[in-house]
Parts: sequence; structure tokens; C-alpha cells
Amino acid sequence: MRTWTILLLAAVGTYLVDQGIKDLFLAGYEWQSRCISLELHMNRGVAFSLFAFLGPWLKWIQLLLIGGMLWFFLAEGWIRRHPAAIGILLGAAVGNLVDRFVHGAVVDYVYWHCGFDFAVFNYADVMIDLSVAWLLLQAWLKHRRKERGA
Repeated sequence: MRTWTILLLAAVGTYLVDQGIKDLFLAGYEWQSRCISLELHMNRGVAFSLFAFLGPWLKWIQLLLIGGMLWFFLAEGWIRRHPAAIGILLGAAVGNLVDRFVHGAVVDYVYWHCGFDFAVFNYADVMIDLSVAWLLLQAWLKHRRKERGA
């Protein structure tokens, strides 16, 4: 029960924060500085606008990927071992998926342009990256413990 509570709180919390921030930008919020612009961008692709040519099919592909990821996490027992990281990952992934269904594109708003142009991204993207890094770190630490015990 504790595992599912952590997973659910992490997922719902991440999703609500993500959608709340996106609502600000959809309502017209903007902020500019020398290096970072916070402004609305609608990304019809994935990272760096890749696969935008897939159009409306992209949301269905993303839905299948999230479903497959959830199945894998359940089948391999990862949810039991890493409920917070997986909750954050799922909440963020669903946040971007909901954007595709509701707005036809992912709502992005952080644009780095100091020294070089970087992809425009959002809170969900950052949470996806952090949760994947967290899971990779946990897997690496587990591997290291096994090596030392062998």
C-alpha cells in the first residue's frame, strides 16, 4: 500500500505542477532575460521537434510507449523498488501526452539562447530527465553492490 501511495502522489503531484505551469503560459505569461526566455512554444514533435512529421499519430505512439513502459515496470517489479522515480516519470509523461490530446502539441516554454540555441522544453521534460537519471543511478549502485558482494 505504501508503494502505491508514493507512486500515486509522485505521479499526480508532478502532473498537477506541470499542467499548472503550462496553464500560465497558455494564459499569456512571458518573461525575457539575456540568456533565458520563458515564452509559449507549441512542440508538435518530441525532443528537438523530432518526429513532428508523424502528426496526430505521435500521440498514439506516445500512448503505446507509456503503456509499454508501465507494463515493464509492473512486470519487472520496478514500481515496488522505485515508486517515487517511476511516479515522477509517469506523471511527467502523462502531462506531455495530455498536451498532445488537448492542444495538438506539447506546451513548451523554457528557451535557452545564451551562447547557443537549445531546444525549448518544459517542467515535464526536466522531470523525465531527472527520473531517468535517478533510475539509472539506482541501477548502477545496485550493480556496484553486487560486484562488491561477489
